[in-house]
Amino acid sequence: MAVPRQNCTCQTTIPATSAWVSQQLREAFPDDSAPKYVIFDRGAQFNEEVADTIKSFDISPKRTSFRSPWQNGIAERFVGNCRRDVLDHVIVLNERHLKRLMSEYIRYYHEDRTHLGLEKQTPSCRVVSSASKKHCEVIAIPRLGGLHHRYDMAA
Repeated sequence: MAVPRQNCTCQTTIPATSAWVSQQLREAFPDDSAPKYVIFDRGAQFNEEVADTIKSFDISPKRTSFRSPWQNGIAERFVGNCRRDVLDHVIVLNERHLKRLMSEYIRYYHEDRTHLGLEKQTPSCRVVSSASKKHCEVIAIPRLGGLHHRYDMAA
């Protein structure tokens, strides 16, 4: 016997407006806990009302460059990598701890982490050592408190 389906009252997503974004900002930064700046794109919902709300918190609004939608993808990719590589694995204790983690992650990201877009090189162009000897010892250099490692050949 077939069970009749019940009618589903699905709500459609309402597009974000500048008033909604401004309210979300007010709720996101209570008690003078605002960052130094906020980066946002040139979407219609980020108009002067939103910029004024951001400035009222003593935050510098930073917009992505005009006709440069590729910047959004780069920023989102970095934030996603940071979240997956560090923040999903660490409990952040306070702002000072977060700043230390982020500075260590940025150093790791540029000096140790290989990038497919750079043909598995690092942005700082770290020289990759080759295994020329048969019995070379590989050493692990801990990064980010041992969460990640850089591997090198022993001298």
